[in-house]
Amino acid sequence: MSRPLAEYDAIVVGGGHNGLVSAAYMARAGRRVVVLERSDGIGGATRSEEVLPGYHQSVFSYLVSLLRPEVIDELELVRHGLFVVPLETTLNPLRGGDEIYREADANRTYWNLRRHSVRDAEAYFEFKLMMGHVGRLAHHLLDRVPRRDWQALLATDEPAGQLGELVRHFVEAPFEQQVALIQMFTMSAADFLGQWFEHDGIIAALSTSSIIGSFVSPRSPGSAYVLLHHYMGEVDGHYRSWGFQPGGTGEVAEVIARSARSFGAEIRTNADVATLLVDEGEARGVALSSGEEIAASCVLSSAAPQISLGRLLEDADTDGELLTRARTWNSFGCSAKVNLALDRCPSFACRPQAGAHLAGGVSIAPGLDFMERAYDDARDGKWSREPFVDIVIPSAVDTGMAPPGHHVMSCFVQYAPYELGGGRSWEDERESFGDAVMGLLEEFLPGVTESTLHRQVLVPPDVESIAGIPGGNIFHGELRLDQLLLNRPSASVDGYRTPLRGYYLCGSSSQHGGGISGGSGRHAALQALAELELES
Repeated sequence: MSRPLAEYDAIVVGGGHNGLVSAAYMARAGRRVVVLERSDGIGGATRSEEVLPGYHQSVFSYLVSLLRPEVIDELELVRHGLFVVPLETTLNPLRGGDEIYREADANRTYWNLRRHSVRDAEAYFEFKLMMGHVGRLAHHLLDRVPRRDWQALLATDEPAGQLGELVRHFVEAPFEQQVALIQMFTMSAADFLGQWFEHDGIIAALSTSSIIGSFVSPRSPGSAYVLLHHYMGEVDGHYRSWGFQPGGTGEVAEVIARSARSFGAEIRTNADVATLLVDEGEARGVALSSGEEIAASCVLSSAAPQISLGRLLEDADTDGELLTRARTWNSFGCSAKVNLALDRCPSFACRPQAGAHLAGGVSIAPGLDFMERAYDDARDGKWSREPFVDIVIPSAVDTGMAPPGHHVMSCFVQYAPYELGGGRSWEDERESFGDAVMGLLEEFLPGVTESTLHRQVLVPPDVESIAGIPGGNIFHGELRLDQLLLNRPSASVDGYRTPLRGYYLCGSSSQHGGGISGGSGRHAALQALAELELES
């Protein structure tokens, strides 16, 4: 059956950063493409808003690290306004007024760590170097595992295609990197870091990235992979670097959108996609909730599996495995955001004076037991009474985000489970949870409560309703072994291509994983473009 005349070459469902990246690549190749976003603004979980007149805040995601350099280069994002300012310091306050402080100056960092442990200070830089190498190795793995190459390998005596190149890359890596990579797919972060470090505070400080956005503790098996996932990010070629985009992460989405429009992409908001139009096993377009139908040669969805493989499809349109995967996909969030507008610069008990630490990252996780207790509360269906809090003060980097002398502070908080036990609801518990966060902040930032002009408390159901992510998981799905690589989101998806011809997945729940990377959007678009070229 011949394909009817399509209105577009491609439709992209969802205007989050990955959907916008896919649209930009399609338009860059000269294809007619439209992005359909259900809400009144783009960005998804990467969005910014004015929480109070004059105070601008990154609503959910708050830092940039995983954005792939090839996406930045190929889409000319710097020309369109991307300007990631590296966070050069990391402060980990300890109880009793002490601290663990890492900064850009390697010598000063060494002496800061040496106060706590000579062994750990000497191991730290070797550890960072090794993790950079393993991060590159793991990125190579995530970037190159389409299912057809596994099948080719099994059908021949020699490694084939990209998988063969991957095998060679792994075998040629130094043995210690191979061991570390295998360990990080299975071990807990605490056990992995315990091979290098002895001081509990230092291990806790380094393990904070092992729980970000994930319902695990540093002592949970598999949490080492979450740590590794965050080591795959880079800023200006430096692995495990984090940065801040002036204007907040919403500006990252705007930058990508400007790139997409410059190549000719169309972006529509308030355009809720109700269903995929399918004919004889082939995607032919979409129908909106308004009843409007839009035809296209292919469709790329950046939505979570519950939507892409569930709500948008009729049962008869695909195989049962995909529908089962959509129903069983784990995307229950455990992270909250508490966004504050302050009438003065915050002051830390361990560093009361102004300094470079205010423009860096701050993590309140003064020990492994502290983090484990916070996790235990959530495992029992409660919010953490003493939660882990990851803090940035965007206005210390971009003074335009708050009025002169005032500040905004972003607090990423765990744990806040999507579902509370005991018949409790977030409508009843939201402000009590916010009070618990403020109570902890007050211990480490005396006076912060008094200086707070406005408090915004957002929990996983808010991520679900505002960003459209079922379950409210910021990664669109837990980063655990059964939801990685070929299983992200399903073994029935060949790379980014579903069994339905012309239907692709390009969101954070696809192969490349979560975070503001753009990798999923790029790879899905390149695969769709290659197949459109074959058809023309």
